[in-house]
Amino acid sequence: MQILESLRKIVADFLKGKESYEIAVDNFIKELQKTLLRADVNVKLVQQLTNNIREKAIKSKPPPYISKHEWFIKIVYDELSNIFGGDVKPSIFPQETPYVIMLVGIQGSGKTTTAAKIAYIYKRYGYKPCLVCADTYRPAAYEQLLQLSKSIDVEFCGDTNSRNAIEIAKKCVDMCIKNGSNIIIVDTAGRHGYNEEEALLNEMREIANSITPDEIMLILDASIGQKAYDLALRFHQATPIGSIAITKLDGTAKGGGALSAVAATKAIIKFIGTGEKIPEIEVFEPRRFVGRLLGLGDLPSLIEKLKALEHSNILEKRLSRGIITGKITLVDLYLQIQTIKKLGPLSKVLQLIPGLSLLPLDDKQMKIGEEKMDKWLAIINSMTYEELRNPNILDKSRMLRIALGSGTTIDDVKDLIKYYEFINSFIKTVKRRHGILKKLGIDLSKIEE
Repeated sequence: MQILESLRKIVADFLKGKESYEIAVDNFIKELQKTLLRADVNVKLVQQLTNNIREKAIKSKPPPYISKHEWFIKIVYDELSNIFGGDVKPSIFPQETPYVIMLVGIQGSGKTTTAAKIAYIYKRYGYKPCLVCADTYRPAAYEQLLQLSKSIDVEFCGDTNSRNAIEIAKKCVDMCIKNGSNIIIVDTAGRHGYNEEEALLNEMREIANSITPDEIMLILDASIGQKAYDLALRFHQATPIGSIAITKLDGTAKGGGALSAVAATKAIIKFIGTGEKIPEIEVFEPRRFVGRLLGLGDLPSLIEKLKALEHSNILEKRLSRGIITGKITLVDLYLQIQTIKKLGPLSKVLQLIPGLSLLPLDDKQMKIGEEKMDKWLAIINSMTYEELRNPNILDKSRMLRIALGSGTTIDDVKDLIKYYEFINSFIKTVKRRHGILKKLGIDLSKIEE
């Protein structure tokens, strides 16, 4: 996502720049305006935002022991957070169950996949979700949702023999509740465009009247940018929208436009999709999101992801210790390689760690192929406890023994050590930046229980 790279570069350049504070602030604001406009954020909103930042940068004074430059980043962080909802933290936990969520949106917005993603989240928290297919317009809708439900092992209900979406929705909701499901997610048919199909809107109203959902959630594709404002209002006029999920935030330059437009409607953004895979969905918290935008990291989100994996309690403690001490061990790296195979590229994981995402991460160096990961895991398994604790003692004879024992080559062993040193060179910077962020009141690295 282009906005991520641009904003992080602006912040990094500002913090390491040599110009006077006034000139640096002026340059920062100009670059911020360009970046936000490229990200399709409304012109008036950009102007208002940057005017507020400039005024506070001039009038406010940093607390003791905090430099003007560091304080300015705090001002930018606060103002950007306010655009996307400020301190609003949506709760996904219903006060009573069973709880029925009805999903609406235009075709192609990722509604069906998002239905499964939401079910996945609720299942992780101990609920018993059920997915309902009430889309009788798209031929593949039933089969797609059925396969997704099987992939995450949750209940599913639909009826390929009926074309009456209202009857299907009502029958399935009743059946899901009868079978003990306490979160029922109803996927409805999407419109094919912004100005058509009054019949579908009427069907949406009738389904809502029939099943009386506890929450109607609008699914929006981030690529529509500022059109999100108009679309959210149109759907709200048809059936009152209780919350919004924004999909495909990882692959579009218009994500900032979609988020800011929706925020302008005062609707609650509850979920954001950060990738194509089922686990790549998060509860939207403005301050966390902006922290990542600016390269300040979001360790709580990383910890939440790790908690869903095997050995997560061990890895969580080791990751936290590594950030505090500024160094990781080969055992940490072993567990992290196992995790990367489930979480995705390391560069994406490191973006969540405060401080690391401000650094110029080399994607080529960060990318590890499946074959190389398997080799490195075998190499670490062939090392002695002493070698794991102190890789500096690895000479040619030790490397040869490890290579023979793991079925690899000495060059493979050297590659692992080189990568290990590379990662540690980044980790060392975190401790200092972590301290700065805490002084500024941006405690993104606080691990929530």
